[in-house]
Amino acid sequence: MFQSFVFVEESSIITAITVITFLFLAYLGVSEIAGKHLQYSKFWNVNANSGSSSSNFLQGKMSSKLGMFILYAPACFMGFASFFMYPDGGTRFMLLQSAVTIHFFKRVLEVLFVHNYSGGMILGSVLLISSSYFMVAAAMICIQHLSLQYTEPEIDLKSIGVLIFLVGIIGNFYHHYLLSKLRGSKEKGYKIPQGGLFSMVICPHYLFEILGFVGISFISQTSFSFGCAVGVALYLSARSNVTRKWYLSKFENFPKNVKALVPFVF
Repeated sequence: MFQSFVFVEESSIITAITVITFLFLAYLGVSEIAGKHLQYSKFWNVNANSGSSSSNFLQGKMSSKLGMFILYAPACFMGFASFFMYPDGGTRFMLLQSAVTIHFFKRVLEVLFVHNYSGGMILGSVLLISSSYFMVAAAMICIQHLSLQYTEPEIDLKSIGVLIFLVGIIGNFYHHYLLSKLRGSKEKGYKIPQGGLFSMVICPHYLFEILGFVGISFISQTSFSFGCAVGVALYLSARSNVTRKWYLSKFENFPKNVKALVPFVF
């Protein structure tokens, strides 16, 4: 059944890359639950001094704006570069290139023109996330290019994938915009988010980001893209869960009916 809507890739290397990437993303999710957070946003200074002296360089701090730009710029560059590296690949390949590029280009634009920042970021987390995004973008595009030699899946999901991707990226942007309007230009403290789906879940931007990756996986229909979508969902589910716990600990009036990620469910 699975093979009817996924490219059958006869490559042990692609299989290994897929498994390693999935396990890495799943590990990040487990680490979040265990209290070892990637140090950005609300958790930017958690465990900042827990490393040994040999890791002091990676514990260096930078501004959130610079750190977030470094997070997304390399993957965005990879997306744009792919159009010159692989100019001819057919409709599915072009849609995949476009979706990956739009996803990261949107994030770069948000960093520069939408988000308001407080706190900072830890260099180690910046380098880890940035390199991960770059490798995922590069691998997704390269594996898609390699799949051109294989037979198309029996069930074509790319049209519904485009629709899901657009819902994801629009919903993600909208809730990022709402977050940016919570504070005034000189305010640094956190507030309980309002508007949109924030009345139902504390991380609707994560929910729509997951939908964006699901849409990309439907466009791509490679085992790697599906593995990435599931891995991202696991990580962001864990991240949203600890974010909800953080709000509960910081705000006595935080609504108990507001879930972490999925309305009424989780």
